[in-house]
Amino acid sequence: MVKDYQEEYKKAQAELEMLYDIGNAMRTTLNLERILYVILTAVTSHAGLSFNRAFLFLVNEKENRLEGKMGIGPDSGEDANTIWSYIEHHKMGLDDLIETDSQFEHLERSQLNKIVKSIKIPINETSGIAALTAIKGMPFIIDTEEKKQQSRNEISQLLNLEDFVTVPLKAKDKVIGVVVVDNRFNRKPITNDDIRMLTMFANQAGLAIENSRLYERTVLLSNSDSLTGMWHHGYFQYLLSEEIKKTSREKQFFTLLMLDIDNFKDFNDTYGHQSGDAILRRISAILNDASRKIDTIARYGGEEFAIILPYTRKEEALVLAERLRRSVEENQEIKNITISIGVASFPEDGQNKETLISKADRALYEAKRTGKNKVCT
Repeated sequence: MVKDYQEEYKKAQAELEMLYDIGNAMRTTLNLERILYVILTAVTSHAGLSFNRAFLFLVNEKENRLEGKMGIGPDSGEDANTIWSYIEHHKMGLDDLIETDSQFEHLERSQLNKIVKSIKIPINETSGIAALTAIKGMPFIIDTEEKKQQSRNEISQLLNLEDFVTVPLKAKDKVIGVVVVDNRFNRKPITNDDIRMLTMFANQAGLAIENSRLYERTVLLSNSDSLTGMWHHGYFQYLLSEEIKKTSREKQFFTLLMLDIDNFKDFNDTYGHQSGDAILRRISAILNDASRKIDTIARYGGEEFAIILPYTRKEEALVLAERLRRSVEENQEIKNITISIGVASFPEDGQNKETLISKADRALYEAKRTGKNKVCT
């Protein structure tokens, strides 16, 4: 009897220490993408909860749906053996996995992660177990043939789910997301203890996600231009520096666009600053609608805007820039308003921030000098 109590005590102590370590790991960043990565690494790491795969979905209240944000796990059994052998050989703990940039970059290229990010699940009782988890705010375990038949839908087929568990992510008793886990490759049964630990961890994770969202909203407000809602000049400089670092590390490329509203001073002088402000807001909305989700748009100053196009060569950037120019020219709400655009690419036109901005500015000046309402490199 005493031995049983001692074993239970040791087990509880080990669980608390693990949750403490995971909690500390989640406090190392406030960046949402990194928080999600830490959470799913903790769920799948041998030093954490040791599931084979984990998928995280967040609630989009406006659209009333769950949206796939990240998935961690091997793409195949062969991939699983390679990853686990590497981790074991290098004796990598949770901190090592979280702090390794190459692991995070591997996730960016993961086919499994891409599939998860493409998933959108309406939150209603006919949309499957993940949606039901968000509605009921409770975990579900799918481990019998009957349950598998009931939960078989497009999502389970996309992710090749067989035996799996779903748990809600909560912040202050409000469900903000759902985590789905399985042991697809080692076929280890998921026990009630596993579900208990996962549920306890999910409560920690939900608060970490909510704190990150609050932080990101604060960053957005403090670094946005109040008129247009775009990033302001100072934060654009920071984002461009970060893009250069990332692109250099990955040995990739990107393109910078500098845009200017043609004859804006004359428009302001004729119609007044309030009308000018309305034009700036409208053009901001047009640029936002016509750009891709991965692009970064900023109000560079006055009537000038800057756009960072990641993983985009100059040839493709010219097509995108022309689409932006045409979107402004053809917009019926701002007739006779046009923009000129200068284009410069990293690394071919410059390998530092100052040179790149200068080259894009010179291209913009050439567009203005040679007739306006055009794109120049």
